[in-house]
Amino acid sequence: MLKYILLDLDNTIYPPDSGLWEAIGGRINAYMVERLGMSPGEVDERREKYLSSFGTTLNALRHYHGTDPEEFLAFVHDLPLSDFLRPDQALDAMLARLRLRKVIFTNADAAHARRVLGRLGILRRIDRIIDIYALEFINKPDPRAYYRALELVSAHPEECVFVDDAVANLRPARRIGIRTILVGSNASLDGIDHAIARILDLEPLINRMAPQTGG
Repeated sequence: MLKYILLDLDNTIYPPDSGLWEAIGGRINAYMVERLGMSPGEVDERREKYLSSFGTTLNALRHYHGTDPEEFLAFVHDLPLSDFLRPDQALDAMLARLRLRKVIFTNADAAHARRVLGRLGILRRIDRIIDIYALEFINKPDPRAYYRALELVSAHPEECVFVDDAVANLRPARRIGIRTILVGSNASLDGIDHAIARILDLEPLINRMAPQTGG
């Protein structure tokens, strides 16, 4: 029986065309140039390698440069959210109707998550935030991150469904028995369970899984 829905934050809980994730990427690049002295021409290639090896730029910078996570996260999330997001009444109503316990499961920090959720007007619908600090800097898609999330909510894999915009983050969850939902289009759905075009399409899919939710 499903009891928990684990929700990714950036580009999942809000539309990817909001521009927020791209703006955060710009801030990451600026950090690497301004704080670490890298040339603007090399940061994109470095970030691609960092993400491939470590899952997040932050963990790569911690490894190679001893970057302070609080400083980094404060810098990259220092953006006026009102320029990108607005209150989403339809999302708020949908989350209110879903009977599963709702957990944000993000590689970002809780401060950023609360700002985003507050701006969207849905913070009250979220039961828990599992962030990079709670994960002890073992981030998605490292399988240990999923076991840590399960431990934190005292759940078994079969009691959870995980929603994310990245197939690479969903596949490890499915391998350990968590049901998976991709938000957004992708050419290949190999290794995941379901796909929806946008977060507001989540409710009918969860309702079709109603026998497992006790509904």
